[in-house]
Amino acid sequence: MATVAEHIVATLKTNGVERVYGLPGDSLNGFTDALRRDGSIRWIHVRHEESAAFAASADAATTGELAVVAGSCGPGNLHFINGLYDANRSRVPVLAIAAHIPTSEIGSGYFQETRPQELFREASVYSEYVASPSQMPRVLEIAMRTAVERRGVAVVVIPGDVALADSLAAAAHRIERAAPVVVPNPSELDRAAEILTGAKRVTILAGAGVAGAHAEVVALADRLAAPVVHALRGKEWIEYDNPFDVGMTGLLGFASGYRAMDAADALLMLGTDFPYTQFYPEGAAIIQVDIRGEQIGRRRPVDLGLVGDAGETARALLGRIPGGRDRAHLDDARAHYAKTRAKLDELAVPAKRGQPIHPQHLTRLLDEAAAADAVFTADVGSPTVWAARYLTMNGRRRLIGSFTHGSMANALLHGIGAQAAHPGRQVVALAGDGGLAMMLGELITLTQNRLPVKTIVVNNSSLNFVELEMKAAGFVTYGTDLENPDFAEVARALGIFSRRVERSEELPDALAEVLAHDGPALLDVVTERQELSMPPAISAEQVKGFALYAIRTVMSGRGDELLDLARANWRQLF
Repeated sequence: MATVAEHIVATLKTNGVERVYGLPGDSLNGFTDALRRDGSIRWIHVRHEESAAFAASADAATTGELAVVAGSCGPGNLHFINGLYDANRSRVPVLAIAAHIPTSEIGSGYFQETRPQELFREASVYSEYVASPSQMPRVLEIAMRTAVERRGVAVVVIPGDVALADSLAAAAHRIERAAPVVVPNPSELDRAAEILTGAKRVTILAGAGVAGAHAEVVALADRLAAPVVHALRGKEWIEYDNPFDVGMTGLLGFASGYRAMDAADALLMLGTDFPYTQFYPEGAAIIQVDIRGEQIGRRRPVDLGLVGDAGETARALLGRIPGGRDRAHLDDARAHYAKTRAKLDELAVPAKRGQPIHPQHLTRLLDEAAAADAVFTADVGSPTVWAARYLTMNGRRRLIGSFTHGSMANALLHGIGAQAAHPGRQVVALAGDGGLAMMLGELITLTQNRLPVKTIVVNNSSLNFVELEMKAAGFVTYGTDLENPDFAEVARALGIFSRRVERSEELPDALAEVLAHDGPALLDVVTERQELSMPPAISAEQVKGFALYAIRTVMSGRGDELLDLARANWRQLF
């Protein structure tokens, strides 16, 4: 008779699971031993459970399939929490198997005792405790279906003794994902068409929900003569092959995206819950389309909320919108985008001899040298800014990050999952120096699991984006210095091919060498610390904040910092 753990493994196998990320421990022994004896599911051994959860998140994001993570009781699976939050907020299907202390000891304050089913409830769409073999496999199947259908994290908490008990279940069951077509009703579509037809200047804001709907959104933009602005998570799905794209808006965006929204008298939001209210147009009619009705109107009151799939809704609207619209708003937005894009490209140039490398130049070279189907991962902070502005999407490339949860140190961890899921594909982790240092041990995961991730370190010896936030708020930068090692030497000691670059003229050859290496590789790039990533619109409060920062910095005896700031960003003023 099979054990509960063996039946779990059989169920995962039946449902096409090929990898499990985790770290072993005594309470998890029944499960890991069942994996060993089955032999068909790969165990991806990481150095920290948080890494396992982030890796599973990227696996699910790039494959669209259920990814699995497993950890031992107490502090072991407690480390999952940050990565599971990321997966859940990124809306990717992940199953977490959280081992628990012996059943007889629960509630006694036993060694390593926690309440995992409560701990993970806020970071999941389903979290349940298995107290008896009789609950299995029903709880497992409910968890898997919930993760797949709701696109989130499901957690199964199981004591080690229950996992080792005899299973009462029959054969493993395969769970098929439903594929409903959700479209608003005709009267709602008619009302939307009336609003859009009556508007003179329509702008589309597209988010992650337009995945798979590129043709429909572009066709609707053409019919509406509407510029398409993308949110960060919409970049990989709608930016490419889109003559109506005018860039990104938001804190990491640039001026043309902000302007195209600000000038609109009607805003059509497709598959986005864009959170930054200061970037919404004032006085414009807002139509929001989302597959989840609870998302509608969370940021700004809407004139019409439509529950539906972005692509199907766009297709349904297309037949209700007459052609022949005035294209002045679109033409103006596209012209402004061309100027904005040209200005951004002018910043992506080699630094003067003897000066640190501009991160824009690094990212542009990476964009040009990377594979046409590369998977990019980017750390939160300045690496995400440069990725958003300088990495080109083409319908085959992917861009993965902690774009909603906003956790540090995600790039390398996401890279592990992306590479494990796509062994023959180029995976590039654009890591900040602070993020890489935080989870430095995971470089060993690359060598141990033979994962050829290319790690590009944006090394500016600071928590760079935090410094920018401090400056904008009027604070003298404090506590953000990083005394970094030579990351190339560290990587080399861990068995990873590496290069370090401090000058622009060395960068192209070093980057090409790292990307071409057959195995994990790291490029440590010393970049300009004082580089500013200017938002698309600067508020009066930010101007005041920068002025206060300048005054306070001089008065604290750090006036040379202002000179460095001016030197690094002088070219952005012209």
